[in-house]
Amino acid sequence: MIYYGSDLADYGVDLAGVELILLDADVAGLIQRELNSGLDDSGIANLWSCIADLEKIVPLINSAYCASYFTRLRTIAKLAATRYIPTAT
Repeated sequence: MIYYGSDLADYGVDLAGVELILLDADVAGLIQRELNSGLDDSGIANLWSCIADLEKIVPLINSAYCASYFTRLRTIAKLAATRYIPTAT
């Protein structure tokens, strides 16, 4: 389990319907899969869903440490997702 600081230290913290520990684990797993072998269609969809959840919860986090952590997690997820953005025609 990752320690999020005193404000969010309890396992299973939920913000706006998003459980932070699960979001963290999901993004980590998707990034690992992307680095190892790339994502399939389901993985790409899950990654974009995680990014949407991160966009929703980051502004709601009242701990500076936690907000910083999830902001970095969002940045990493977006970097991994960039290769799956369709090119403009």
